[in-house]
Amino acid sequence: MSQRSPTSSAAGSGDTDPPIGTVPPPEEAAEELTLWGVVTPVRREVSAAMVLAVIGGAAWTASILLILPIAREIRDDSPDTARTWWLIAAGLGLVALSFLTRSFSFRSSHLGAFRLEQELRTELTEHLARIPLGYVVTAGSGTLKKIVLDDVRSLHAFVADSTPLLARAIAAPLLGVIAMFVLDWRLALLSLAIFPLGMIGMFFAFRDYEDARREVDAANERMNTIVNEYVQGMHVVRLFDDGSESFRRYRVALDETTQTLKKWNEKSQGGVYVARTLFAALPTVLILLAVGIPMYRSGRVDFPTLATFLALGPTVIESVLPIVWLQPGIVKAGAAVKRIGTLQAVDGQPQPQVGTPPVNGSVEFRDVDFRYEGRTEQALRDVSITMTEGTVTALVGRSGAGKSTIAQLIPRFWDVGSGAVLVGGVDVRDMTPEQLMSAVSFVFQSPFLLDDTVAGNIRLGKPDASHAEVEAAARAAQAHDFIVTELPDGYGTIVGERGSSLSGGQRQRITIARAILQDNPIIVLDEATAFADPDNEYKIHLALAELARGKTLIVVAHRLSTIVDAHQIVVLDQGRVVECGAHADLVAGGGLYAGMWTRFNDAEQWRLRTDRSKPNEATAEGPT
Repeated sequence: MSQRSPTSSAAGSGDTDPPIGTVPPPEEAAEELTLWGVVTPVRREVSAAMVLAVIGGAAWTASILLILPIAREIRDDSPDTARTWWLIAAGLGLVALSFLTRSFSFRSSHLGAFRLEQELRTELTEHLARIPLGYVVTAGSGTLKKIVLDDVRSLHAFVADSTPLLARAIAAPLLGVIAMFVLDWRLALLSLAIFPLGMIGMFFAFRDYEDARREVDAANERMNTIVNEYVQGMHVVRLFDDGSESFRRYRVALDETTQTLKKWNEKSQGGVYVARTLFAALPTVLILLAVGIPMYRSGRVDFPTLATFLALGPTVIESVLPIVWLQPGIVKAGAAVKRIGTLQAVDGQPQPQVGTPPVNGSVEFRDVDFRYEGRTEQALRDVSITMTEGTVTALVGRSGAGKSTIAQLIPRFWDVGSGAVLVGGVDVRDMTPEQLMSAVSFVFQSPFLLDDTVAGNIRLGKPDASHAEVEAAARAAQAHDFIVTELPDGYGTIVGERGSSLSGGQRQRITIARAILQDNPIIVLDEATAFADPDNEYKIHLALAELARGKTLIVVAHRLSTIVDAHQIVVLDQGRVVECGAHADLVAGGGLYAGMWTRFNDAEQWRLRTDRSKPNEATAEGPT
């Protein structure tokens, strides 16, 4: 078997999950994606929108410039009435053209934005299907949801609204300034006299904007985290806290957010007011009137020219304002692009074009080394295990020994650094995802259900299964009785987000029914009964016995009593296999497993004892 180059993602070690939301950013790759580069798929729509916006701005400027010939025609001693009406009609036509092109411009940009949103989300979700599953788990649903939904939505807003407005906000002032200097350079300078002062206001308004925006976003995220923590941990809050501590944490986060916003507003508000005031029409009109009227009276400028500047000058200055208001959205979209680029830069796992199907239900680890990215220590060191078809293998060890890492390498959540993981005699890297997933079923410690019907969740691994097959799987998983007697719509009951309408034991039995229906030859159990009550644990054990019938079973075990009959028990310590054998042999060997078994039995004998002579006092004691 050839050696492969190491590929892994996200930080972590052993069985300790890497921090949720830790997305290792390939910075150099992320920097290659730019705001304008990301809209390449809809460049045609964006270009059309911007061209139409420029045409609209030019038409609006031209309509104002027609004031000059109309005014001169009216002031003429023998005006040409027909020409005057023709000019007025032309002006109205240009105004109509401006509104029409504006409408079509936004139509084009919005169509492009919707298409970009669809294509980006499709591309990102397809990319998520190619990158290591472990990365998806590590990044966390909140982080990925923000990228796929919120950040893509920010780009939608940028393409739909900002691109045509930006084109018009640049083209209209530029064309207006050129026209003003052609007409009269003196009045042109007067019209633009206010512009430098307004730009100074803009500079102070948006000084350090990105840094301030990051501080505000960070404060908002902290507040959202506290709110989510308060809501999701309500049962803990009500049991252990009268609300004062939780509310205090919320108030601290809220005050921090408020102070950050207040600091930002105090810093930028003055500049915003200056820019908004100076870029309004009135200051420019007043300057033109104050200087233009004496110029008109002295004959240095005629009335039609002055009237044209009184209309055109304020329009040019006001048309700069959209750039001011668009700036926050552009910065927000730029930040979204960086996050999208970070996700896109994560290398997908290489997949074979055809793939080699497994020949049996065996699993083998051959000289496997593995290290989570971002960690210096190895999670697994030179691990070699053979799990024969149809046998039960238990993985035991202290927390962080590497049990869950081994379990997650079988369905290729990660790729090994060196060595190979073989399923059915085939390296998992030489199998297509479909071939691998048709060979391995994984029952997690924390069961996950979609917000769908009970039947839909059971069918997840076999969408074309008949109702009879679904019911048979549910019966085997000890789930049929509660489905038909306790749920309002039986198999058609919507289970709620993450199965919230069901108990933990019910959720677990439905996930086991899903695995039974899939009928894969290899089953990986990551301590499936860890949080079950005695009644549910018994039913889950019955379901697991049915699930494991004739299958290769790999169990990550913490309760040693559940795996005493396993064909082999693999004992791990600091990422290495230190013992391997049957329960009796390992206990007799006096090694690490024997010590774990002794401590387990001591813990099982723990009792809550009450001193009868002191009925109001209780003491917790171990075995005596």
